[in-house]
Amino acid sequence: MFSAQPGVEAASAGTSADAENVVSADLIEWADIIFAMETVHKRRLKERFPTLLKSRRVIVLGIPDNYEYMYDALVASLKEKVTHHLKL
Repeated sequence: MFSAQPGVEAASAGTSADAENVVSADLIEWADIIFAMETVHKRRLKERFPTLLKSRRVIVLGIPDNYEYMYDALVASLKEKVTHHLKL
């Protein structure tokens, strides 16, 4: 949803093995900023990619990971919490 913004490249990935797009070392290296919905997601990233994350900014949004894909309330929360971190 943010990749449509001019000057923003965005990708989505999950920390769970059953995620549609599982986070990878390549994605970590590609990202300037990494957004995690919950603290548990940040912890999983640090466990899997400790060296790569030393040079990356990981922001925990504090959004419970219990929404359906693109649910209206989720989209609103993401827009509210992510937008000010992006240079738009």
